[in-house]
Amino acid sequence: MSQDLYQLLGVDRDADADAIKKAYRRLARTLHPDVNPDPETQERFKEVTRAYEVLSDPQKRAAYDRGGDPFGGAAGGFGQGPGFSFTDIMDAFFGGQGGAAQGRGPRPRHRRGQDALIRLDVELAEAAFGVTRELKVDTAVLCSTCHGDGAAPGSHPVPCETCHGQGEVAHVQRSFLGEIRTLRPCAACRGFGTIIPDPCRECSGDGRVRSRRTLTVKIPAGVDDGTRVQLAGEGEVGPGGGPAGDLYVEIHVAPHSTFTRHGNDLHCTVLVPMSAAALGTTITLPTLEADVEKGADSGVETELEIEIKPGTQSGTDQVLRARGVPGLRGGRGDLVVTIAVETPTRLDSRQEELLRELAALRGESDPAGQVRPGTKSVFGRLRDAFNH
Repeated sequence: MSQDLYQLLGVDRDADADAIKKAYRRLARTLHPDVNPDPETQERFKEVTRAYEVLSDPQKRAAYDRGGDPFGGAAGGFGQGPGFSFTDIMDAFFGGQGGAAQGRGPRPRHRRGQDALIRLDVELAEAAFGVTRELKVDTAVLCSTCHGDGAAPGSHPVPCETCHGQGEVAHVQRSFLGEIRTLRPCAACRGFGTIIPDPCRECSGDGRVRSRRTLTVKIPAGVDDGTRVQLAGEGEVGPGGGPAGDLYVEIHVAPHSTFTRHGNDLHCTVLVPMSAAALGTTITLPTLEADVEKGADSGVETELEIEIKPGTQSGTDQVLRARGVPGLRGGRGDLVVTIAVETPTRLDSRQEELLRELAALRGESDPAGQVRPGTKSVFGRLRDAFNH
């Protein structure tokens, strides 16, 4: 190299190693091909890198100061000297400390376990008023033989001889920029830094075993279909005896024969004969409390009497306040009873005769019917408002 290496880096001949490294970092930030792709700049970057390769190595620097060939006359080529690594370039951009790549160390065997999910089928009344159930769950639990250590009784994990307990090993590759050093998890110990020479026979060194156990779960009143109840610390025990995750109980509510649920409101339909709707009547409706056997001893009504007023039309709703589902945060929904007037489809001769007499008395023997406007949708009403 005809040009003075110290001048290329912009340092004095008596500069120490830190000054040389700082000078190289400063130049690399502006000359690196990723920053400046200009061919002349790339050539300058190669010269500066070659100068740093020589001056950062004590033996090559000494040979250069004596006037000798720092590469020993060999076709050492760019970036092949032992004093240069790709890490130095990365340090120049990211402010590292140079030298060997810094790893994260061994990963712990002791880790948190995964969460678990189980489905629980309940009746509508149980979801509304709450219920306590016993569940059988199959999860990973702490190994009672090794207590999570993974080693057989009387033994213990030992440092890995391959990575010397670091959990990582360095891999070196050569490129046109020099040596590229990367750290990878140690294959011998799988990154743990230790090896269990005599694993526990019960758990095969995992520190946990699968077991079926019984849990008592209290489902709060007011849960709905799809609600998840969280049981903290009842999930899977982690590897190495790590803390357990959480268990989530997902509620699935079975359809009810009488009631349907909309939010906290209950809905049902009551069929009333045409004559009863015309004359009025009283019907008895079982409540949801009847499904959970809350009777007179608890002071809770299990039946309700609903008055059907004379002339009630089909589709009429009767709202019974606070007879629906209790809310998770208090309050209670309503019970909405829809009256459906049932028209007879089969009449004997006497019934038909009486109905014809009633129709004649009411002037309905040959009704023309009444045509009324249909109910418009929300979008139809909005359209009409804009048109006007």
